[in-house]
Amino acid sequence: MKKRYLLGALLGMMGLLLGAGTCISQPVAVDEVKTIDSETLTIGLEGTYAPFSYRDHGKLTGYEVEVAKAVAKEMHLKPKFVVTKWDSLLTGLDSRRYDVIFNNVGITKERQHRYIFAEPYLYSKTVLIQKKSDKMKHLKDIKGRKMAQSTSSNFGQLAKQNGAKIVAIPGMVEAMNLIKSGRADGELNDAGAFERWHQSNPKAKIKAVNLDKDVPPIPAAPMLNKKDTPLQHEMNRAIQKLAKDGTLKKLSNKYFHMDLTKV
Repeated sequence: MKKRYLLGALLGMMGLLLGAGTCISQPVAVDEVKTIDSETLTIGLEGTYAPFSYRDHGKLTGYEVEVAKAVAKEMHLKPKFVVTKWDSLLTGLDSRRYDVIFNNVGITKERQHRYIFAEPYLYSKTVLIQKKSDKMKHLKDIKGRKMAQSTSSNFGQLAKQNGAKIVAIPGMVEAMNLIKSGRADGELNDAGAFERWHQSNPKAKIKAVNLDKDVPPIPAAPMLNKKDTPLQHEMNRAIQKLAKDGTLKKLSNKYFHMDLTKV
């Protein structure tokens, strides 16, 4: 990993000219950006959560894959992706399997106690997914209902806080199967993720109700270990540049058909 140093100014020249002794300051090291592997930004994500990260003909792609690549490029680092299930992502970050998580991770107070976040690159909109025959319209309607959720996800925590009976699942595909079979009543998830799933399953008798009035857009951002503040600062700089030059908006329109990079 490149080490960035602020070289100390050589202040003795004037002294030499005046016949005084030379005064040379020691180099002062500024905060050093450290990553697990030299010259590489290692990124943890699910890889099965379209359109955020998924495989297309075997190739890892998606909104967050492209955003992470662009961020790494701005930081002069090579991106390396580590694919794992959602419930293992936090453990992997704790054990330094990767430097950062790009996985539609919402910024919450609970997570901020243990981790730090870089600048948001997306504002996720919540939908209530259910059978077309069901009549849930508001967040309050999930109280007492069986909701298929990843227990540690933004949406799983939201469902639990609102009195739902949680049916634990590893991902969206499993949730959809439980809803179709009647073993779960619904799921809270991202609007873009449901739209992509529905495009691949157009005959499924499942709908999604927009919950914008009940749940404000949730900022999603790269999540890092608390001690990695130098890396966070460099990542902030990169994301701000990508927002300013229109890259984030372009990628959002590509994968979501709308700009989700602003509230």
